[in-house]
Amino acid sequence: MTRPNSVLDAVLTRRSAPRLTEPAPGSADLECLVQAAATAPDHGRLRPWRLVAVSGDERARLGDALAEAADAPEQARRAAAKPLRAPLLLAIVHRPVPDHPKVPEWEQLAATAGMVTMLSLLLHSHGFASIWRTGPTVQVPQVRKYLGVEDDEQLLGWLYVGTREGEDAADRRPLDIPARITWHTTGI
Repeated sequence: MTRPNSVLDAVLTRRSAPRLTEPAPGSADLECLVQAAATAPDHGRLRPWRLVAVSGDERARLGDALAEAADAPEQARRAAAKPLRAPLLLAIVHRPVPDHPKVPEWEQLAATAGMVTMLSLLLHSHGFASIWRTGPTVQVPQVRKYLGVEDDEQLLGWLYVGTREGEDAADRRPLDIPARITWHTTGI
């Protein structure tokens, strides 16, 4: 593997970005990237997911829904500020096809996660950054209502999207590959 490869480079250099600023991709760019991300492995091509894009002043409305669910005033203040950490939030909604004869729900969940992973790599390869955030607020009725999440859907969190603010994250520790791959083969 000595020749340059932009896909490999994107995979090796992508890092979650906790601090994001403008710009974020516009609607046309985002639609193009989501179309590409939808090529992630997906048995039966069920596409058991959808995204809810939240930007501009709508981030504050999402913050209001998060604050409404808080137990104390300080928690409410912090919750309300969370959606303002990035110029674009993509709510990740998993919508499995129940009782599918060939594709169990766990595999559909894997397809949704695969699409989000692919999207984060594509965003990175186009100069944007992201971080997948989640927590107990994905179950909060006010948040689910604001986002239009139905009873048969699962909110998996948000992909916060924008441009990395500040320095790049430190390199990851090298992985102990021999401890992670077990070979069952002849002749290697």
